[in-house]
Amino acid sequence: MTLHTLSELIDEGVRGRYVLIRCDLNVPLDGSRVTDDGRIRASLPGVKALADAGAKVLLTAHLGRPKGAPEAKYSLAPAVARLAELAPELNATLAADTTGPSAQSAAAALADGSVLVLENVRFDARETSKVDADRAAFAAELAALTGDNGAYVDDAFGAVHRKHASVFDIAKLLPSYQGDLVRTELEVLRKLTTDTERPYVVVLGGSKVSDKLAVIENLLGKADTILVGGGMLFTFLAAQGHKVGASLLEVDQIPVVKDYLARAAAVGTTFVLPTDIVVAAGFAADAAHETVPADAIESSSFGANGLGLDIGTVSGAAFAAAIAEAKTVFWNGPMGVFEFAAFAEGTRAVAGALRDASANGGFTVVGGGDSAAAVRTLGFADSDFGHISTGGGASLEFLEGKELPGLSALER
Repeated sequence: MTLHTLSELIDEGVRGRYVLIRCDLNVPLDGSRVTDDGRIRASLPGVKALADAGAKVLLTAHLGRPKGAPEAKYSLAPAVARLAELAPELNATLAADTTGPSAQSAAAALADGSVLVLENVRFDARETSKVDADRAAFAAELAALTGDNGAYVDDAFGAVHRKHASVFDIAKLLPSYQGDLVRTELEVLRKLTTDTERPYVVVLGGSKVSDKLAVIENLLGKADTILVGGGMLFTFLAAQGHKVGASLLEVDQIPVVKDYLARAAAVGTTFVLPTDIVVAAGFAADAAHETVPADAIESSSFGANGLGLDIGTVSGAAFAAAIAEAKTVFWNGPMGVFEFAAFAEGTRAVAGALRDASANGGFTVVGGGDSAAAVRTLGFADSDFGHISTGGGASLEFLEGKELPGLSALER
Protein backbone atom coordinates (compact mmCIF):
# COMPACT_ATOMS: atom_id res chain seq x y z
CA MET A 1 0.00 0.00 0.00
CA THR A 2 1.52 3.31 -1.12
CA LEU A 3 0.13 6.32 0.67
CA HIS A 4 1.52 9.78 0.13
CA THR A 5 2.25 11.73 3.29
CA LEU A 6 1.46 15.13 4.73
CA SER A 7 5.13 16.06 4.62
CA GLU A 8 5.19 15.33 0.89
CA LEU A 9 2.26 17.68 0.39
CA ILE A 10 3.90 20.43 2.40
CA ASP A 11 7.16 19.96 0.50
CA GLU A 12 5.21 20.37 -2.75
CA GLY A 13 4.03 23.74 -1.47
CA VAL A 14 0.68 24.67 0.04
CA ARG A 15 0.94 28.39 0.61
CA GLY A 16 -2.21 30.01 -0.71
CA ARG A 17 -3.73 26.61 -1.57
CA TYR A 18 -6.87 25.20 -0.04
CA VAL A 19 -6.33 21.92 1.80
CA LEU A 20 -9.34 19.99 3.00
CA ILE A 21 -8.32 17.93 6.03
CA ARG A 22 -10.63 15.29 7.49
CA CYS A 23 -10.11 15.24 11.25
CA ASP A 24 -11.73 13.38 14.10
CA LEU A 25 -13.57 15.80 16.38
CA ASN A 26 -16.11 13.23 17.52
CA VAL A 27 -15.61 13.99 21.20
CA PRO A 28 -17.82 13.21 24.21
CA LEU A 29 -19.87 16.14 25.49
CA ASP A 30 -21.63 17.10 28.69
CA GLY A 31 -24.03 19.63 27.25
CA SER A 32 -21.70 22.04 25.49
CA ARG A 33 -18.60 21.00 27.45
CA VAL A 34 -16.03 18.65 25.93
CA THR A 35 -15.31 16.00 28.55
CA ASP A 36 -12.38 14.35 26.72
CA ASP A 37 -10.42 16.47 24.25
CA GLY A 38 -7.98 13.72 23.29
CA ARG A 39 -9.10 13.56 19.68
CA ILE A 40 -8.91 17.34 19.31
CA ARG A 41 -5.37 17.37 20.70
CA ALA A 42 -4.42 14.52 18.39
CA SER A 43 -5.75 16.46 15.37
CA LEU A 44 -3.88 19.66 16.13
CA PRO A 45 -0.39 18.77 14.83
CA GLY A 46 -1.63 18.10 11.30
CA VAL A 47 -3.81 21.21 11.22
CA LYS A 48 -0.98 23.35 12.61
CA ALA A 49 1.52 21.97 10.11
CA LEU A 50 -0.70 23.00 7.21
CA ALA A 51 -1.51 26.41 8.67
CA ASP A 52 2.14 27.09 9.45
CA ALA A 53 2.99 26.27 5.84
CA GLY A 54 0.49 28.90 4.67
CA ALA A 55 -2.39 26.69 3.55
CA LYS A 56 -6.00 27.78 3.66
CA VAL A 57 -7.21 24.95 5.85
CA LEU A 58 -10.75 23.60 5.53
CA LEU A 59 -11.37 21.21 8.39
CA THR A 60 -14.17 18.70 8.09
CA ALA A 61 -15.41 16.28 10.75
CA HIS A 62 -18.47 14.65 12.29
CA LEU A 63 -19.86 14.47 15.80
CA GLY A 64 -22.39 11.93 17.01
CA ARG A 65 -25.02 10.36 14.83
CA PRO A 66 -27.43 12.99 13.53
CA LYS A 67 -30.02 11.69 11.11
CA GLY A 68 -28.83 13.49 7.99
CA ALA A 69 -30.07 16.95 9.01
CA PRO A 70 -28.84 19.70 11.34
CA GLU A 71 -29.36 19.06 15.06
CA ALA A 72 -28.08 21.62 17.55
CA LYS A 73 -26.84 18.99 20.00
CA TYR A 74 -24.53 17.59 17.35
CA SER A 75 -23.01 20.89 16.25
CA LEU A 76 -19.23 21.01 16.13
CA ALA A 77 -19.35 24.33 18.00
CA PRO A 78 -18.14 22.92 21.36
CA ALA A 79 -15.28 21.07 19.66
CA VAL A 80 -14.26 24.17 17.71
CA ALA A 81 -14.39 26.26 20.88
CA ARG A 82 -12.04 23.80 22.57
CA LEU A 83 -9.78 23.75 19.51
CA ALA A 84 -9.61 27.55 19.66
CA GLU A 85 -8.65 27.39 23.34
CA LEU A 86 -5.87 24.91 22.65
CA ALA A 87 -4.53 26.70 19.55
CA PRO A 88 -5.73 30.33 19.38
CA GLU A 89 -3.06 31.08 16.79
CA LEU A 90 -5.06 29.10 14.21
CA ASN A 91 -7.89 31.66 14.19
CA ALA A 92 -10.29 28.76 13.71
CA THR A 93 -13.89 29.64 12.91
CA LEU A 94 -16.96 27.50 12.28
CA ALA A 95 -19.17 27.75 9.21
CA ALA A 96 -22.90 27.62 9.83
CA ASP A 97 -23.29 24.82 7.26
CA THR A 98 -21.16 22.23 5.51
CA THR A 99 -21.12 23.13 1.82
CA GLY A 100 -23.83 25.79 1.70
CA PRO A 101 -23.73 29.61 1.50
CA SER A 102 -21.97 30.06 4.85
CA ALA A 103 -19.22 27.58 4.02
CA GLN A 104 -18.80 29.00 0.53
CA SER A 105 -18.50 32.64 1.60
CA ALA A 106 -16.27 31.86 4.59
CA ALA A 107 -14.00 29.69 2.47
CA ALA A 108 -13.70 32.38 -0.18
CA ALA A 109 -12.61 34.88 2.48
CA LEU A 110 -10.18 32.56 4.25
CA ALA A 111 -6.69 33.94 4.70
CA ASP A 112 -3.48 31.98 4.23
CA GLY A 113 -2.60 30.13 7.41
CA SER A 114 -6.13 30.25 8.82
CA VAL A 115 -8.62 27.49 9.56
CA LEU A 116 -12.30 27.18 8.69
CA VAL A 117 -14.18 24.28 10.24
CA LEU A 118 -17.14 23.12 8.18
CA GLU A 119 -20.20 22.14 10.20
CA ASN A 120 -20.86 18.47 10.96
CA VAL A 121 -20.67 16.51 7.69
CA ARG A 122 -23.37 14.17 8.94
CA PHE A 123 -25.85 17.04 8.85
CA ASP A 124 -26.02 16.07 5.16
CA ALA A 125 -27.59 12.66 4.58
CA ARG A 126 -25.39 12.12 1.54
CA GLU A 127 -22.29 11.79 3.76
CA THR A 128 -23.28 8.32 4.91
CA SER A 129 -25.53 7.32 2.01
CA LYS A 130 -25.35 3.77 0.66
CA VAL A 131 -25.95 5.23 -2.80
CA ASP A 132 -22.62 5.89 -4.49
CA ALA A 133 -23.96 8.75 -6.60
CA ASP A 134 -25.29 10.59 -3.55
CA ARG A 135 -21.97 10.40 -1.74
CA ALA A 136 -20.11 11.41 -4.89
CA ALA A 137 -22.29 14.50 -5.28
CA PHE A 138 -21.64 15.59 -1.71
CA ALA A 139 -17.92 14.94 -2.10
CA ALA A 140 -17.95 17.12 -5.23
CA GLU A 141 -19.42 19.98 -3.22
CA LEU A 142 -16.69 19.60 -0.62
CA ALA A 143 -14.03 19.51 -3.30
CA ALA A 144 -15.47 22.62 -4.96
CA LEU A 145 -14.63 24.61 -1.81
CA THR A 146 -10.95 24.02 -2.52
CA GLY A 147 -10.91 25.78 -5.88
CA ASP A 148 -8.69 24.71 -8.78
CA ASN A 149 -5.59 23.62 -6.87
CA GLY A 150 -6.85 21.97 -3.74
CA ALA A 151 -5.68 18.88 -1.89
CA TYR A 152 -7.14 16.43 0.59
CA VAL A 153 -5.58 15.03 3.76
CA ASP A 154 -7.18 12.22 5.76
CA ASP A 155 -6.08 12.53 9.38
CA ALA A 156 -9.17 10.94 10.95
CA PHE A 157 -8.14 7.39 11.72
CA GLY A 158 -11.33 6.95 13.72
CA ALA A 159 -13.32 7.19 10.48
CA VAL A 160 -11.17 5.30 7.96
CA HIS A 161 -13.31 2.18 8.32
CA ARG A 162 -16.32 4.11 6.95
CA LYS A 163 -17.18 4.38 3.26
CA HIS A 164 -18.38 7.96 3.65
CA ALA A 165 -18.19 10.93 1.30
CA SER A 166 -15.68 12.93 3.37
CA VAL A 167 -13.50 9.86 3.90
CA PHE A 168 -13.75 7.74 0.76
CA ASP A 169 -15.29 9.60 -2.19
CA ILE A 170 -13.43 12.88 -1.70
CA ALA A 171 -10.11 11.10 -2.16
CA LYS A 172 -11.05 10.34 -5.77
CA LEU A 173 -11.54 14.02 -6.57
CA LEU A 174 -8.44 15.68 -5.11
CA PRO A 175 -4.75 14.83 -4.76
CA SER A 176 -4.87 12.85 -1.52
CA TYR A 177 -2.49 12.27 1.38
CA GLN A 178 -2.45 10.49 4.71
CA GLY A 179 -2.02 12.68 7.75
CA ASP A 180 0.64 12.01 10.36
CA LEU A 181 -1.95 10.78 12.84
CA VAL A 182 -3.16 8.13 10.39
CA ARG A 183 0.44 7.20 9.57
CA THR A 184 1.30 6.76 13.26
CA GLU A 185 -1.82 4.67 13.90
CA LEU A 186 -0.91 2.34 11.05
CA GLU A 187 2.66 1.96 12.28
CA VAL A 188 1.38 1.04 15.74
CA LEU A 189 -1.22 -1.42 14.48
CA ARG A 190 1.30 -3.15 12.24
CA LYS A 191 3.36 -3.83 15.35
CA LEU A 192 0.31 -5.67 16.69
CA THR A 193 -0.06 -7.81 13.59
CA THR A 194 3.42 -8.32 12.12
CA ASP A 195 6.49 -9.61 13.98
CA THR A 196 4.81 -8.79 17.28
CA GLU A 197 7.14 -9.01 20.25
CA ARG A 198 5.93 -11.72 22.62
CA PRO A 199 4.45 -12.51 25.06
CA TYR A 200 1.51 -10.72 23.47
CA VAL A 201 -1.42 -10.02 25.80
CA VAL A 202 -4.77 -8.67 24.60
CA VAL A 203 -7.28 -7.21 27.04
CA LEU A 204 -10.85 -7.08 25.77
CA GLY A 205 -13.78 -5.47 27.55
CA GLY A 206 -16.78 -3.36 26.72
CA SER A 207 -20.40 -4.30 26.75
CA LYS A 208 -21.01 -6.81 23.94
CA VAL A 209 -19.04 -9.83 22.86
CA SER A 210 -20.69 -9.55 19.43
CA ASP A 211 -18.68 -6.37 18.85
CA LYS A 212 -15.45 -8.30 19.34
CA LEU A 213 -16.16 -11.63 17.60
CA ALA A 214 -14.18 -10.96 14.45
CA VAL A 215 -11.16 -9.60 16.29
CA ILE A 216 -11.17 -12.57 18.68
CA GLU A 217 -11.29 -14.91 15.67
CA ASN A 218 -8.28 -13.19 14.14
CA LEU A 219 -6.33 -13.11 17.41
CA LEU A 220 -6.58 -16.85 18.06
CA GLY A 221 -3.10 -18.21 17.53
CA LYS A 222 -1.59 -14.70 17.39
CA ALA A 223 -2.13 -13.51 20.95
CA ASP A 224 -0.60 -15.58 23.73
CA THR A 225 -3.22 -14.49 26.27
CA ILE A 226 -6.63 -12.85 25.98
CA LEU A 227 -7.98 -11.31 29.19
CA VAL A 228 -11.76 -10.89 29.12
CA GLY A 229 -13.65 -8.29 31.17
CA GLY A 230 -16.52 -5.84 30.79
CA GLY A 231 -20.07 -6.81 29.97
CA MET A 232 -18.86 -9.30 27.38
CA LEU A 233 -17.38 -11.55 30.08
CA PHE A 234 -20.81 -12.81 31.12
CA THR A 235 -21.35 -14.51 27.79
CA PHE A 236 -18.03 -16.29 28.36
CA LEU A 237 -19.09 -17.33 31.86
CA ALA A 238 -22.41 -18.57 30.49
CA ALA A 239 -20.53 -20.54 27.86
CA GLN A 240 -18.73 -22.30 30.72
CA GLY A 241 -22.08 -23.21 32.23
CA HIS A 242 -22.29 -20.54 34.94
CA LYS A 243 -25.35 -18.50 35.83
CA VAL A 244 -24.88 -14.73 35.51
CA GLY A 245 -27.99 -13.29 37.17
CA ALA A 246 -29.29 -10.16 35.46
CA SER A 247 -25.89 -9.32 33.96
CA LEU A 248 -25.56 -8.42 30.30
CA LEU A 249 -25.77 -11.62 28.28
CA GLU A 250 -25.89 -12.36 24.56
CA VAL A 251 -27.48 -15.79 24.55
CA ASP A 252 -27.18 -16.17 20.79
CA GLN A 253 -23.39 -15.81 21.03
CA ILE A 254 -22.86 -18.58 23.59
CA PRO A 255 -22.19 -21.28 20.92
CA VAL A 256 -19.62 -19.03 19.23
CA VAL A 257 -17.84 -18.36 22.51
CA LYS A 258 -17.85 -22.06 23.35
CA ASP A 259 -16.14 -22.68 20.03
CA TYR A 260 -13.47 -20.07 20.78
CA LEU A 261 -12.79 -21.56 24.20
CA ALA A 262 -12.53 -25.04 22.70
CA ARG A 263 -10.15 -23.98 19.92
CA ALA A 264 -7.91 -21.61 21.86
CA ALA A 265 -5.59 -24.11 23.55
CA ALA A 266 -4.92 -25.95 20.29
CA VAL A 267 -3.60 -22.77 18.65
CA GLY A 268 -1.60 -21.55 21.64
CA THR A 269 -3.90 -18.86 22.98
CA THR A 270 -5.07 -18.81 26.59
CA PHE A 271 -8.31 -17.11 27.64
CA VAL A 272 -8.25 -15.72 31.17
CA LEU A 273 -11.62 -14.90 32.73
CA PRO A 274 -12.26 -13.11 36.02
CA THR A 275 -12.57 -15.25 39.14
CA ASP A 276 -14.51 -12.66 41.11
CA ILE A 277 -17.17 -10.16 40.10
CA VAL A 278 -18.58 -6.99 41.66
CA VAL A 279 -22.34 -7.54 41.62
CA ALA A 280 -24.83 -4.71 42.21
CA ALA A 281 -28.50 -4.39 43.02
CA GLY A 282 -29.00 -2.18 39.97
CA PHE A 283 -27.34 0.05 37.40
CA ALA A 284 -26.64 3.17 39.45
CA ALA A 285 -23.62 4.91 40.92
CA ASP A 286 -24.90 4.39 44.47
CA ALA A 287 -26.27 0.88 44.01
CA ALA A 288 -25.64 -1.61 46.82
CA HIS A 289 -22.94 -4.04 45.73
CA GLU A 290 -20.71 -6.87 46.85
CA THR A 291 -18.00 -9.10 45.43
CA VAL A 292 -18.70 -12.79 44.78
CA PRO A 293 -16.98 -15.64 42.93
CA ALA A 294 -17.44 -15.49 39.16
CA ASP A 295 -18.91 -19.00 39.14
CA ALA A 296 -21.45 -18.09 41.84
CA ILE A 297 -22.85 -14.72 40.79
CA GLU A 298 -26.35 -15.59 41.94
CA SER A 299 -25.01 -16.28 45.44
CA SER A 300 -24.91 -12.54 46.13
CA SER A 301 -27.52 -10.86 48.29
CA PHE A 302 -29.33 -9.89 45.11
CA GLY A 303 -29.80 -13.43 43.82
CA ALA A 304 -30.87 -13.77 40.22
CA ASN A 305 -31.45 -10.01 40.05
CA GLY A 306 -27.79 -9.21 40.66
CA LEU A 307 -26.04 -7.24 37.96
CA GLY A 308 -22.30 -7.68 37.35
CA LEU A 309 -20.73 -4.25 36.89
CA ASP A 310 -16.99 -4.82 37.34
CA ILE A 311 -14.32 -7.45 37.76
CA GLY A 312 -13.23 -8.02 41.36
CA THR A 313 -9.95 -7.08 43.02
CA VAL A 314 -8.52 -10.60 42.80
CA SER A 315 -9.20 -10.64 39.05
CA GLY A 316 -7.76 -7.16 38.66
CA ALA A 317 -4.54 -8.32 40.32
CA ALA A 318 -4.42 -11.45 38.15
CA PHE A 319 -4.93 -9.42 35.00
CA ALA A 320 -2.19 -7.00 36.11
CA ALA A 321 0.20 -9.92 36.70
CA ALA A 322 -0.43 -11.26 33.20
CA ILE A 323 0.16 -7.81 31.70
CA ALA A 324 3.40 -7.45 33.68
CA GLU A 325 4.83 -10.50 31.88
CA ALA A 326 3.97 -9.14 28.41
CA LYS A 327 6.20 -7.45 25.88
CA THR A 328 3.19 -6.25 23.84
CA VAL A 329 -0.25 -5.34 25.18
CA PHE A 330 -3.36 -4.23 23.30
CA TRP A 331 -6.36 -3.12 25.35
CA ASN A 332 -9.82 -2.35 24.01
CA GLY A 333 -12.82 -1.89 26.29
CA PRO A 334 -13.19 -1.06 30.01
CA MET A 335 -13.47 -3.80 32.62
CA GLY A 336 -16.58 -2.34 34.20
CA VAL A 337 -18.80 0.71 34.45
CA PHE A 338 -15.85 3.03 35.06
CA GLU A 339 -18.10 6.11 35.00
CA PHE A 340 -19.33 5.01 38.45
CA ALA A 341 -16.54 5.16 41.06
CA ALA A 342 -17.71 1.99 42.80
CA PHE A 343 -17.26 -0.01 39.59
CA ALA A 344 -14.07 1.56 38.21
CA GLU A 345 -11.41 -0.40 40.06
CA GLY A 346 -11.06 -3.19 37.52
CA THR A 347 -10.44 -0.68 34.76
CA ARG A 348 -8.04 1.21 37.01
CA ALA A 349 -6.09 -1.98 37.70
CA VAL A 350 -5.68 -2.71 33.99
CA ALA A 351 -4.71 0.89 33.19
CA GLY A 352 -2.14 0.88 35.99
CA ALA A 353 -0.70 -2.39 34.75
CA LEU A 354 -0.32 -1.01 31.22
CA ARG A 355 1.36 2.09 32.63
CA ASP A 356 3.83 -0.06 34.56
CA ALA A 357 4.44 -2.30 31.54
CA SER A 358 5.26 0.79 29.47
CA ALA A 359 7.67 2.02 32.12
CA ASN A 360 9.41 -1.36 32.03
CA GLY A 361 9.91 -1.27 28.27
CA GLY A 362 6.77 -3.03 27.06
CA PHE A 363 4.83 -1.81 24.03
CA THR A 364 1.33 -0.85 25.16
CA VAL A 365 -1.62 0.29 23.08
CA VAL A 366 -4.91 1.61 24.43
CA GLY A 367 -7.43 0.94 21.69
CA GLY A 368 -9.39 4.16 21.57
CA GLY A 369 -13.05 4.88 22.31
CA ASP A 370 -14.21 4.07 25.81
CA SER A 371 -10.77 2.80 26.84
CA ALA A 372 -9.16 6.14 26.02
CA ALA A 373 -11.91 8.02 27.85
CA ALA A 374 -11.52 5.69 30.82
CA VAL A 375 -7.80 6.19 31.33
CA ARG A 376 -8.17 9.96 31.18
CA THR A 377 -11.22 9.95 33.45
CA LEU A 378 -9.29 7.88 35.98
CA GLY A 379 -6.41 10.35 36.00
CA PHE A 380 -3.83 8.64 33.81
CA ALA A 381 -1.74 10.69 31.38
CA ASP A 382 -1.49 9.88 27.68
CA SER A 383 2.27 9.61 28.19
CA ASP A 384 1.72 6.68 30.57
CA PHE A 385 1.09 4.44 27.56
CA GLY A 386 2.93 3.61 24.38
CA HIS A 387 0.03 4.74 22.25
CA ILE A 388 -3.60 5.74 22.71
CA SER A 389 -5.51 5.12 19.52
CA THR A 390 -8.02 7.66 18.26
CA GLY A 391 -10.03 4.98 16.48
CA GLY A 392 -11.52 2.16 18.49
CA GLY A 393 -13.69 0.73 15.71
CA ALA A 394 -11.05 1.29 13.05
CA SER A 395 -8.40 -0.33 15.23
CA LEU A 396 -10.54 -3.41 15.75
CA GLU A 397 -11.34 -3.73 12.05
CA PHE A 398 -7.64 -3.45 11.20
CA LEU A 399 -6.89 -6.23 13.70
CA GLU A 400 -9.71 -8.26 12.13
CA GLY A 401 -7.84 -8.06 8.84
CA LYS A 402 -10.50 -6.03 7.08
CA GLU A 403 -9.82 -3.56 4.30
CA LEU A 404 -10.41 0.01 5.52
CA PRO A 405 -12.11 2.08 2.77
CA GLY A 406 -10.58 5.37 3.89
CA LEU A 407 -7.10 3.95 3.46
CA SER A 408 -7.68 2.16 0.18
CA ALA A 409 -9.07 5.41 -1.24
CA LEU A 410 -5.75 7.14 -0.57
CA GLU A 411 -3.75 4.70 -2.69
CA ARG A 412 -2.48 6.16 -5.95
